Amino acid sequence: MTDCIFCKIIAGEIPSRKVYEDEDILAFHDIKPAAPVHFLIIPKKHIPTLADATEEDIPVMGKIMTIAGKLAKQVGCHDGFRTIVNTGRVGCQEVYHVHVHILGGDKPLGVMLGMPAL
Repeated sequence: MTDCIFCKIIAGEIPSRKVYEDEDILAFHDIKPAAPVHFLIIPKKHIPTLADATEEDIPVMGKIMTIAGKLAKQVGCHDGFRTIVNTGRVGCQEVYHVHVHILGGDKPLGVMLGMPAL
């Protein structure tokens, strides 16, 4: 995808502060953190939304979810963290390349849905 910012990050065309990378996934710090710890985990394969994931994507999506805890602990989330996957317009997805937000820090994060409905 030539216009996908996350695909450009994967390709090295846009710099990122990497947390982790392997042949299937990339994790990097969010440029607009919403918590003291805020990074994203993305598949290297372009999947526009979680609703577009197929059975073929089970291995990479499972890998993302199982590595989330390990990476969260490595960056300082020792007492828990939140995972968020925004999907589509109603889910307020901003970048249409599936991504998992990992948020945490020293203090509880507050309510799950703190934003007013649009």
